[in-house]
Amino acid sequence: MTNSELNRLKDKAFQGFGIFCTLIGLVVLAIFLINILIDGLGRIDWDFLRNLPSRRAHRAGIYTAWIGTLWILVLSSLFAFPLGISAGIYLEEYGKKNRMASFLEVNISNLAGVPSIIYGLLGLEIFGRVFGLGGSLLTGALTLGLLILPIIIVTTRESIKAVPRSIRDASFALGASKWQTIWFQVLPASFGGIMTGVILALSRAVGEAAPLIVIGALAYVPFAPSSPMDEFTVLPIQIFNWISRPQAAFATNAAAAIIILLIITFTLNGIAVYLRHKWQKRVKW
Repeated sequence: MTNSELNRLKDKAFQGFGIFCTLIGLVVLAIFLINILIDGLGRIDWDFLRNLPSRRAHRAGIYTAWIGTLWILVLSSLFAFPLGISAGIYLEEYGKKNRMASFLEVNISNLAGVPSIIYGLLGLEIFGRVFGLGGSLLTGALTLGLLILPIIIVTTRESIKAVPRSIRDASFALGASKWQTIWFQVLPASFGGIMTGVILALSRAVGEAAPLIVIGALAYVPFAPSSPMDEFTVLPIQIFNWISRPQAAFATNAAAAIIILLIITFTLNGIAVYLRHKWQKRVKW
């Protein structure tokens, strides 16, 4: 057997191995989704969405949990969106390319991979104790904002970096300032990529439970939060609370809540895919 034939054989073997691994992942995911749908789909109704938590499974609902999730989503966006994009613009467009910039770039990328519970400990100490915010919605939102901030910064930098240099040069040649070039040329051209990163980061934040448990989010909250300083719970914590109970009816409730959480996550990911597709159609370079 010649080297060329051996290499083709290796290519086919690797291709088959890749297909096999992909099928395993898809089958496991399909089994998980089918089981969740069978267990929880019949439990979802209007009462389940608007009822408060209860010790009786058939009366328990997710009203406080999904309201808390909505609060966390909005507040985290308000904190992380402007800060992350501004930091990305500064590092890519204004920051000097020296050792300090390389050091910051490496560490920001590394922060994106830090376990979420570490951010929970950080949020507990800084926001909960030093700033005295306790286990409030604001503490949870700021903690999750820190969690997704590195992802937004990295995504913003990569999206801006993808804009060709010729567009900046053409803008400067027409007399535009640096900020005018960034605002009117670079940001519109990179908007789709930036928004995709922001939405995917928020999708991760919606599914987090560990950092919120660390800062003191409650498993049982008998009222819906009405201000950023209220105590709260979120869907992942409610699911964790129900799934840890021995009664089978609470497992059904947990499956129904997982379906709601999946719908929120898939919706956010669908928006991200739509924005990326729309942005790619507009890009002509």
